[in-house]
Formats: sequence, structure tokens, C-alpha cells
Amino acid sequence: MNGRVVKLQQALDRYKIDAVLINRPENRRYLSGFTGTSGILLIEKNSAYIFTDFRYVEQVKEQSPHFQLVQISNDFIQKLKNILLDLKIQSLGFEADFVTFENYDRMSRELSGVELIPVKNMVEELRIIKDPEELQLIQKAVDIADRAWSETLKYVKPGISELELSLKLEYTMRRLGAEGRAFDFIVASGKRGALPHGVASEKKLKDGELVTVDCGAVYKGYHSDMTRNFVLGQPAEMHKKIYNIVLEAQKAGIEAVRPGIYASEVDKAAREVIERYGYGENFGHGTGHGVGLAIHESPRVSYSEQVILKPGMVITIEPGIYLPGWGGIRIEDVVLVTENGYRILTKSPKEELLII
Repeated sequence: MNGRVVKLQQALDRYKIDAVLINRPENRRYLSGFTGTSGILLIEKNSAYIFTDFRYVEQVKEQSPHFQLVQISNDFIQKLKNILLDLKIQSLGFEADFVTFENYDRMSRELSGVELIPVKNMVEELRIIKDPEELQLIQKAVDIADRAWSETLKYVKPGISELELSLKLEYTMRRLGAEGRAFDFIVASGKRGALPHGVASEKKLKDGELVTVDCGAVYKGYHSDMTRNFVLGQPAEMHKKIYNIVLEAQKAGIEAVRPGIYASEVDKAAREVIERYGYGENFGHGTGHGVGLAIHESPRVSYSEQVILKPGMVITIEPGIYLPGWGGIRIEDVVLVTENGYRILTKSPKEELLII
């Protein structure tokens, strides 16, 4: 059995359960290696099962050889019930923040004699520390995004739409080896920059406009996340002013990263810079988040997050200032927590506001 499954098996007693069902796709992939879209894991102290349908039987055999394969059609509950009876499972954990009420209700009715216990973050607690293989995959996703950003900038000119820029960036990432985009890219130009999640629209880029681009690649399941900004033509003094404030805040957040501190302390370091310049009310989101098999995962880098940073955690640092009627700026890098501090994985230049 692989080490990740063993660690989960060792955690069963701590959660006071005999076994656990894993439905969340990224958790399923993390534990089993299975990349298909339909499958459920059952893990108990001495064994691990994967339930899937005819479409993925051969794929499971190849990707998840350490799991016992159970082929299902519409009989998942019945086959699960039989296995639970054979294993004498009395308490079964399930992912409380993923299983629907409908599925919970059905299990509670049909799995008689088995106590269903909601658990949260059981696998996520394992995923929060990345192993060397995961770090290599994240770095590759970051490198693809960096290179795609550099190549796509050559395409930027007044008159193209935000959507065209987004599609060009995604195409370039795929050409460079990405299996897809990490999320719907944010391309927000001019006043639309005040929208922290201003997904690319049909708006055309214009001379003198500030443009914020938030993008990321997926490589073998692992994500990257980066935000950069540029001005078409001559920047206004306000553009440079706000950019330099955000850059100072981002650097302060990064420099605060080290093992042994609360994630909230990183948020505080970045937020205090923006507040000192009088723009605290214009920075309304957290300073960052974990990244890995999901684009947003633990730990959150926010004022309330009490997770202690440890070596192997991968987080983003992305403070921003958003001014309604004017625009917005955010700068974001992927950062690894190391034994002695941090390492910035993102390499795209940011020291000055880019002018195109």
C-alpha cells in the first residue's frame, strides 16, 4: 500500500471511525493515483477499495494497482454494504463538505447497522504538506505559466479583447505541456480591474489602460497561480503609485513566510503595508491560499487562519488594491515554505509596472 494511504489508515483511530469513504476527486487522485472522473474510495485499517464503472476498469488496474477494484453500475450501495458487513465495519466516515444530502440520506437508510460519521479535512491534512514529487509537478505548472505569460505578451496590443488575450494565454500553456487552465482566467482592463475576479470579457484593450491578468496552468493534476499587470502605452502616475504600494505589500508578505508562524501573520504583514498608505478598505480578500491538486486549498493566508506554516506547504501571496471607477492591481506569486524561510517559485518579472 502506498504511504499516503497508510497515513490515512493510521488516522482512522484519531477520527474514531473504522473506515472512510473518499469522494472528492482531488483526494481520490492523491490517495490512489486514479485520474478518471468517476470513482469512490473505501479505506479501512487493513485494506483499500476503489469503486468505479465499466468505463474505468482498465484505467484503475493501471493507475491504482494497490487498490482492490470493485466494478459497479447502479449497485454501489449494495456492494458497499456487502463489503462493510464482511469487514465488520461499524462506523463509516464520509467527507462532510462534499457528500450531498441526497447521498447521505440514501446511505443512512440503506446501510443499516453502520454509523455514518461526518469528517472534514481528513485527507486535506495530509495534502497540505507537499512531497518532493508534488513539488516538482507544481514547479512545472509554474514554469509553464511563466513561459506562456512571456510569450503571450508579444501578442498584446490595443484592440484585442480580454477574451482573446485569455484564449491566447491558455493555448500557449497547452502548447507548452499544460493539460488545461487552472481556472477561468481573469483579464480585467481599465475600470474592470476593480473587479477582483473580473473574468475575461469581450471588452477591447485601449491605450493608456491598466490590465490585470490572473492565470495558471495545470500539469499532471497540479496547479499554478500567478497575477501580473501591465499598461498599454504611457502609464499615469496613479498607476505607478498603486502598483508600487501593492508590490511593497506583496514583498512584505513573502518576507514574512517561514515555518512556525501562523498563516495569519503573513496576511498581517502584507495588509499593514496597504493600510499604512490608506487603502485598507480597498483590499477586501485574503492575502493568499494553498495550491496543489486544487487551485484553492489549505492553508488560507487570511487574517483569521490559525494554521501554522510548515516546510513543504505551498501558498500564494497576492495582495491587491481595487478602486471602483478606476481599476485595480494585484500581484501574485507561488511560494514554497522551506526549512529556513521561503522560496519563490514564480519567476515572471514584477519589479516594475510593465509597459507595453
